[in-house]
Amino acid sequence: MTPVPVFLYHSVSDHPPNWIAPWTVTPEVFRRQLDRIAEGRSVVPLRRLVAAVRGGPPLPPRAAVLTFDDGFADFYWTVAPLLEERGLPATLYLTVGAVHPPGGRPTGSLFPPADMLNWRQVAALDATGVEIGGHSVTHAQLDTLRPRRCTEEVAGCKHRLEDALGHEVTAFAYPHGYSSAAVRRRVAEAGWTSATAVENRFSSATDHVLRLGRLMVRRDTPERVFADWVAGRSARTGPVPESLYTRYWRGYRRLRAAVGSPVGGPSDG
Repeated sequence: MTPVPVFLYHSVSDHPPNWIAPWTVTPEVFRRQLDRIAEGRSVVPLRRLVAAVRGGPPLPPRAAVLTFDDGFADFYWTVAPLLEERGLPATLYLTVGAVHPPGGRPTGSLFPPADMLNWRQVAALDATGVEIGGHSVTHAQLDTLRPRRCTEEVAGCKHRLEDALGHEVTAFAYPHGYSSAAVRRRVAEAGWTSATAVENRFSSATDHVLRLGRLMVRRDTPERVFADWVAGRSARTGPVPESLYTRYWRGYRRLRAAVGSPVGGPSDG
């Protein structure tokens, strides 16, 4: 199981809102990290990893993947130009309820106020080769929802993206990284052909295509840890079985959601 780091970013900004700041890196740090990745890894599109997991062509040695969650406007203004300068592919997972028409308002998500992408910017990014994926409609914790609501979040996201872009989208990311066997089944039924979690582990060509592991880059991620990730160290390599703690935590969150006091917020995955 050769480790494949799938890096997960959120916002790249010097002045993020407080609620997303712990999951934000500055443009200066992001530039250094991109250069370190490009020097030590062959960055490939997510679809190359998915194809390898499905038994297709093998990945190049020391492959890596770049992913970005939620849909912050700084992806358009800051991230995309830096990726283009270096010729690096990336996947951008959108919470569609947070995307808005130019000059208009979003239809609704669980995010606090933040500067998010508009649909014109999303179309432009799509046209330049950024893979657009789905991250649900509202960024709900999917594994705590009733089946019908979960399907609305998963399938509704896909329909809205495909209507906006005019072509199929196939890559999904679980909000907060949370999933379950039932959620993964609904993701597959909706037509998504891959899905990423978090789990802070490496992926691999033998990973689960609907539970691909990622490494979350945070504001406080030490430089030495990031260097280890690029080198293929300091994290487990998937696939890994679901832990007892994960099952306990899911049950606790479901209980809290059932009594109207959900755990967690929109910024942890």
